[in-house]
Parts: sequence; structure tokens; C-alpha cells
Amino acid sequence: MTLNGEGGAHLGRSEGSHRQQQLRLAKRRQREREKRRGVVTCELRLPQRVADKFKTGRKHSDFVESVCAFIDRQVLSLEDYESLRLLAWNRSGRFVTRAEAFALYERNWRHVDSGALSADEKALIEELTREYGNGVFLA
Repeated sequence: MTLNGEGGAHLGRSEGSHRQQQLRLAKRRQREREKRRGVVTCELRLPQRVADKFKTGRKHSDFVESVCAFIDRQVLSLEDYESLRLLAWNRSGRFVTRAEAFALYERNWRHVDSGALSADEKALIEELTREYGNGVFLA
């Protein structure tokens, strides 16, 4: 570190690059710790007003838990519902939204063995019918 002509300090070229390297290594270690914990970064494009609220809310664990509960309700795992998984055979992802699930059931009901539906899947179809079909299932 050297002093500039006004009595202030500044980092020399090698000292500045050393600090940058330290910061890069610290960030890498942080990402590795998060990865081991199962935490990943997910970029979202949100309206500014919503993004500002999200930034404020994410600091509180109950907010994160609420967001997780919302996502768990709105996005279904195909592994949890056998008939839905079979109807979505041509999809590459492991998840579908509730709206997509309802559309899949309605559009492809002729391929569903309704006698083989689990109690959970029957309950899901009834919920989806109330939410997206206004109580009417067009099959």
C-alpha cells in the first residue's frame, strides 16, 4: 500500500489483484458451502415493486417458508401422481403447475384408468376441477 500525494492510501496493482483473488476464493467457498446444504441461486425477473418487496421479505425465515409452501402447492411433482406422470410422458421436466396438470387430465382423460387412481390423486383431480374447471371436469 502506498500513500498518494494527498495523504490518502491506495492499493498498488499487485495488492488490488491479491484482494480480488481473496474475494473470488471466499465467494467460491461460500457457493460450495451452499451447494452442500442444497441451496442454489435462481434468477427471477420480477416487476421492480415486487422485487423490492421480495428483497425485504427474504431476510425472514417465515417468509422463505411461506414462499416454499406456495411453490409446493402450485407446482406438482410428477413422481407423486402415477397417472399424471404417465400423461406427461413426453415432458422433460419433473414438475408441472396445477393449471398444466388440470389441462393434462382433461385433455387425456381417456388414457386414465380411473379405478387405479390413488386417493391422493383423486383428491388432487377434485381440487383442480374446483379451481380450474369451476367444478366441471370436461372428459
